[in-house]
Amino acid sequence: MRRTLSIALAGLLAAATVSCGGRQDSAATDTGGDVTCEVGQSTRIGIATGNATGVYFALGNAYAEQINMAGGNVQATASETGASVQNIQQLVAGTYDVAFSLADTAANAINGTGSFTGKQPVAALSRIHTNYTQVIVRKAAGITGVAGMKGKRVSTGSPKSGTEVIAQRVLTAAGLDPAADVSAQKLDLAKTVDGMKDGTIDALFWSGGLPTPGITDLLTTSADKVEFLDITPLLPEMQKINEVYQAGVIPAATYKTAADVKTIVVPNVLLVREDLDPDVACVLTRTLFERKTQLEQANAAAKEISLDTARATDPVPLHRGATKALDDLGAPQ
Repeated sequence: MRRTLSIALAGLLAAATVSCGGRQDSAATDTGGDVTCEVGQSTRIGIATGNATGVYFALGNAYAEQINMAGGNVQATASETGASVQNIQQLVAGTYDVAFSLADTAANAINGTGSFTGKQPVAALSRIHTNYTQVIVRKAAGITGVAGMKGKRVSTGSPKSGTEVIAQRVLTAAGLDPAADVSAQKLDLAKTVDGMKDGTIDALFWSGGLPTPGITDLLTTSADKVEFLDITPLLPEMQKINEVYQAGVIPAATYKTAADVKTIVVPNVLLVREDLDPDVACVLTRTLFERKTQLEQANAAAKEISLDTARATDPVPLHRGATKALDDLGAPQ
């Protein structure tokens, strides 16, 4: 009787471990050897994305779905997060296996600067789409430039997000102290959009692909009450911080604005831990490109994912599994 009970309890405990996300089928670490791009055992991975109304979330969920539909042993789940900084911290901690990140935040992680007190052990699968710094103000707030945000209620994005990093840098470039000169509202995009609509927020920063669903919502419902700011005059100061910042344009057709909007852009990268099983990294990279058409259906930003720029992840090194996949796919060196 006791033996039967012990066996039954052991079975229940084992089942509970699996149902609670036990890591017996988590991705293995790199043990050396050749990269075959074949994963022989069931492997579950978690993907850290971003705010629910942002492009990271849309693409991350579509990416997980395509990984699952590929028919191999790798299965993925995407989760909403605070984005770049938090993503990298939780990637390194083992909470997630893949993370979306802005290239400037990823560079900080590699160099142990900014939000990171030490060099982080991360590598890239690929460069992906471009993030556009989208700065929008309520017309009634009377803000004509970033310097005019002094004393205003400004959403700088979720805590530990890439948006927050860029917002603070843009404010500083305009001669403001982000901690003292503005009333910083550290909100996710959904709450930010609500605040812009009801007048409790005067301006917002958002770093995301085009189109960002939350921004589309704001511009659709409140087009006569809000407007974009051109922040490109601050680009020289931004490039002193990181040369990855470049001038870009949000086409008028994106949000049905009266004209194109000049802004500052920064690329995104898809990150993993540097010691991730290279066969898993190879499968993940291959799926990203082989299923690109399906990703484009989830969000148009995926159209920017290209083999021509896939290797442009410096200073973040490519994972050796990603290098194998890109070599096989014919990506230019």
